[in-house]
Amino acid sequence: MSKKNFTAPRVLAFECEEGKAQSFFWDADTDGLGVRVTASGAKSYIHQAKLDGKSIRTTIGDTRAWALDDAKKKARELQIDIDNGKDPRLVKESRIKAKLEQQASRERAEVTLGDVWPVYIAARKHRWSDLSLRDHLRAVQLAGEPHRRTKGETVAAPLVSLLDCRLIDLSADRIKTWLDAETATRPSSAARCFRLLRGCLNWCGEDGSPYIGLAPVDAHSAKRVREAVPSNGTKSDCLQKEMLPAWFAAVKMQSNVVVSAYLQTLLLTGARTGELINLKWDDVDFQWLTLTIGDKVAKHGKSATEKLDATRTIPLTPYVASLLIGLPRRNEFVFSSPKSATGKMTDPNTALTCAVQTAGLPHLTVHGLRRSFGTLAEWTEAPVGVVAQIEGRKPTAIAEKHYRRRPIDLLRMWHVKIEAWILEQAGINFQANAAPAVLRVVA
Repeated sequence: MSKKNFTAPRVLAFECEEGKAQSFFWDADTDGLGVRVTASGAKSYIHQAKLDGKSIRTTIGDTRAWALDDAKKKARELQIDIDNGKDPRLVKESRIKAKLEQQASRERAEVTLGDVWPVYIAARKHRWSDLSLRDHLRAVQLAGEPHRRTKGETVAAPLVSLLDCRLIDLSADRIKTWLDAETATRPSSAARCFRLLRGCLNWCGEDGSPYIGLAPVDAHSAKRVREAVPSNGTKSDCLQKEMLPAWFAAVKMQSNVVVSAYLQTLLLTGARTGELINLKWDDVDFQWLTLTIGDKVAKHGKSATEKLDATRTIPLTPYVASLLIGLPRRNEFVFSSPKSATGKMTDPNTALTCAVQTAGLPHLTVHGLRRSFGTLAEWTEAPVGVVAQIEGRKPTAIAEKHYRRRPIDLLRMWHVKIEAWILEQAGINFQANAAPAVLRVVA
């Protein structure tokens, strides 16, 4: 092939030979430098040389973008690589890969907690209860949204101030500073959100996580951080027997019969808040007088699939049965709500607070009703193990854990006594034997 010294006008004048798809012209001054011209008129500088007996052709770039001197310089660099036994194509690929890795590293370094939080929720929510999912969403709720219980607007949730913080900057000192600031105004919320944040950071550090290695390893476990977490203390809100008349009267006055029945059922079964909210009509057996509800303790240590089916069966006592049988059947949920997107009641706290204030009683939480069931049951001298099995609490003794499996009839005998005693103290005259046959239970 003939070679000519390249000049800018000569390169500009190169044309593809007629009848060919492309033509090549080679520089006599620079080894391997050429110009490729296609039938469409496109021109580009190229470099061609042999490595291990094979021709290697590398495109340098468009002749309109590359000055001739720059193209010659690039061709010499490519020739040096080949003389050193390097394949320019692999060198280019390695350089691109390194550049992409640097870019990805820079992008990873810019990842914030706000970027991670929705990804974390999407990856883990199938393992959470509805209440746990709600807590994770509320922990990052922005200010200025309509408040659920008042006509005002929400304030920023505790974790909002950390959303713009990069994971690599989320050090123990940063978390401690955040905890100190939040604890000064809302200690309980700060403690709860810290636990949620801790779970997120643990997930980020797991093998296979796209964020592994970003957050400092001791971000949440450092001693100074643990000491800054406010103590929740021991909850003690509970209904005493002398409070029962006022409480039942206020709850029965609720205009929403579903909420009223829910609060009474919660007290009379000792169930957890979410267990009853998720109760479906298929879980209520009016023939054999049983309730089958999701069980938190039964789910412990099981796989995600097994957790979906973890339940416990408790007696359906006469008064509770009379409450449930009178509820509207709007959908599959016993405690339904026509305004809820899920079709079930979402938040009974407002109604309970209103009832407690109406009755003039001390502060009482929804979980306090569960605590009240266990406390009031002691007046009937019901065995502790029986009450624990009804409530779905984890056994506390070896015998209870491994050797006690009480049949439903034994639980019913004591559960009916507990309900009857609570109703008696509340001044509610309910005759189980006078109820419709479907609701009768022989104590």
